[in-house]
Amino acid sequence: MAAAKSLKKNVTIEVRLPDEAKSAFMARCVRENRTASDAIRSFIDQQLGAPDRRVRRRPTLRLAAAALFGTLLGAGVAVPSLAHSLPPSRTSFEHLDRNHDGVLTYKEYRAR
Repeated sequence: MAAAKSLKKNVTIEVRLPDEAKSAFMARCVRENRTASDAIRSFIDQQLGAPDRRVRRRPTLRLAAAALFGTLLGAGVAVPSLAHSLPPSRTSFEHLDRNHDGVLTYKEYRAR
């Protein structure tokens, strides 16, 4: 069976609302993780008796993606800030420089 062809969305409807109603509606859309257009299309479909065409996303996948993004963002921010906040000390360098030649090699660094 052939997949249903998606209809082109090229028509707009202008709706006038008080600022408070629009703000509350947009906040609800954000809480439900959907666009205003998606919410309005679903409402119109419901009024016409059409099935809900909204794509259901798995919350666990969204949560995992957000956690990964947060971790990467945190690492990208924290690592450079830690490097700048901790001044290098002679003692820590000497601890890493095992043969005390004044040069830190990768092997010495890994041996810490």
